[in-house]
Amino acid sequence: MRMAAVLVPVFRDEDGRLRLVLIVRTDRGLHGGQLALPGGKVDADDETLMATALREAEEEIGLDPSDVRVLAELDSVRSGPTDYEVHPFLARIPVGAQWRMSPDEVVEVLAPAVDELWDPEIRRELLFTSTRWPEGLLVDGIPIGDRVLWGMTLRLLDDVVPRLLAGEWEEELQ
Repeated sequence: MRMAAVLVPVFRDEDGRLRLVLIVRTDRGLHGGQLALPGGKVDADDETLMATALREAEEEIGLDPSDVRVLAELDSVRSGPTDYEVHPFLARIPVGAQWRMSPDEVVEVLAPAVDELWDPEIRRELLFTSTRWPEGLLVDGIPIGDRVLWGMTLRLLDDVVPRLLAGEWEEELQ
């Protein structure tokens, strides 16, 4: 099994609302067009899984590791079709971070409010389309703008979002 690591970046906006950062991947590759968390596979030079997550977030969206405060290592999630064991790290980032997207990997950065991701009214079967699935794929998902959050990223957030809403890291997120 291959190893990967992702950052789950969260911040409070100017109104105090908790938000998390998602990226929209370019149309290239197996996960083309999908919503994801910044991250990727472990490189030989990465000393730890956390180092992988921080390096990837910097490469993909320009998030300076010195601006990141890792709050917790979360339970790993398996990415079915690619056979990766993905290790997520919850991290507080500053409000107003300026994104520098890697044009080879990321087309957009989104910052949905955490409470909106847990609204049972919006989760349903949705049609996801991409270059890989031009005719569409029906998935269990959450709409975010005109995008669909689904798959491994949604499964990972199914664990962390209720914990965020319950205040598990409230003190660290002030």
